[in-house]
Amino acid sequence: MHTETVAVIAQVITFVIAFVSVVWAVFTVRRAKKQILEMVDTLEDVKKGNGNRRILSETHELTAPLAYSINDLVLSYESRISAYRRMEEANRQLMTSLSHDVRTPLTTLIGYLDAAHRGIVCGKERDDYIETARWKAHDLKEYIDVLFDWFKLGSNEFSMNISTIDLTELTRNILTSWIPIFEDAQLDFTIDIPEQPFRVRIDPDGYMRILNNLIQNAISHSHGDKIGIALSKQGGKIKILLCDNGIGINKEDLKHIFERLYKCDKGRSEKGSGLGLSIVRQLVGKLNGTIRADSVPGEGTVFTLFFPLADG
Repeated sequence: MHTETVAVIAQVITFVIAFVSVVWAVFTVRRAKKQILEMVDTLEDVKKGNGNRRILSETHELTAPLAYSINDLVLSYESRISAYRRMEEANRQLMTSLSHDVRTPLTTLIGYLDAAHRGIVCGKERDDYIETARWKAHDLKEYIDVLFDWFKLGSNEFSMNISTIDLTELTRNILTSWIPIFEDAQLDFTIDIPEQPFRVRIDPDGYMRILNNLIQNAISHSHGDKIGIALSKQGGKIKILLCDNGIGINKEDLKHIFERLYKCDKGRSEKGSGLGLSIVRQLVGKLNGTIRADSVPGEGTVFTLFFPLADG
């Protein structure tokens, strides 16, 4: 009798366990089915443009790994869409800027040349018109060069020829061509380059573009009458300082000056593409360097660059 009772109890326990297992399996399947339907609904919603949808799931649930993967996928998708939209807006702004900044000097250039060609002006006035047209042509070429640099950098077509060079000698050679421009613009300038060679692995053309853009930025936008360039060694790096005594940049603008198309107020936006400093930052990064800007409104601006020494 005792044996039969034990057998019955065992059967009952087995039945209960089986019943609970079936109920749990049914519940799990239904929950999984519900979550799968939610996933389908979420993906359809995302497909329609709503990137804020997420699938809620407990870590112990059967579909949790799939839910989390889909959430990560949606987040990545939304990030890429946001980046694309920002790029699209930036390109729209660039085309608007291009339309204005190219057509305006080009129209002026044609006007001056037409006046000289048709004999509307003569003598010294004609020479002045031609000289003005020449400077307008240089401004236009400078702007187009900046645009080409930007598009090349954006499409990764900007080739770098890295080699070990003496940066002090390269900097001297670059600044030699700027001295007549400083004098013509009546800018006092100080150049402090040590005789000791500083060897750096760098692309000479890229470095030249960086220095030229920074100097041109100071001349065009600082409204100062002094500019200084200095090189020095700091630890295992070479430090390049470029400063002016111009109107400076306020704290809020200073946060954004390396962004594409950003132009500061207070007289710094009347000329230029808004791409020069953005190109500088990208080139510095490609050459394993760093750059920062410090400024005090009314006193001037300092750009500081660091590049690792080849033997540092």
